[in-house]
Amino acid sequence: MKVHIEENSHVYWNPYFGGLILGLLILFTFYITGRGPGASGAFKSTVVTIVDDIAPTHAENNAYYDRFIKKGDSPMNTWLVYEALGLIIGGFLSGALSGRLKLYVQHSPKISSKKRLIVALLGGVFFGLGAQLARGCTSGAGLSGMAVLSLGGFITVISIFGSGYAFAYFFRKNWI
Repeated sequence: MKVHIEENSHVYWNPYFGGLILGLLILFTFYITGRGPGASGAFKSTVVTIVDDIAPTHAENNAYYDRFIKKGDSPMNTWLVYEALGLIIGGFLSGALSGRLKLYVQHSPKISSKKRLIVALLGGVFFGLGAQLARGCTSGAGLSGMAVLSLGGFITVISIFGSGYAFAYFFRKNWI
């Protein structure tokens, strides 16, 4: 009997090593900036800048936008924007250096690429809206909260994974 074993040509980092590096990065960020990392702040700065460029009168008269607009200083001039740019550039560099930088839509044979993209977009929109309502993204609240041993951080992470498992039951037919 001949057994064919297909080798995985992709080489990934050990997830425990990645977790260790992420934890050290969070502690370093707290030490340097006094707060944890987060991506929703960069999105907020981008939206405020766009609204201020397109409709400056509206931005100045809006209590939310006006908090982030300072004369002579752009809302884009914050370390969170540079962090988000670094994540994007680093992701592309990592993919290019490992030979995995390809444009494709990963999906189950049971759904189309179009449906996969629509569902992903809707999930991203809901995640972004939730991040703004909660005054920060869930991953930042969970990781930064757990890094300082906050009970709220642990509750956030339990809620993230718990809701992920709960919703997976309803969406599993798209993947299995």
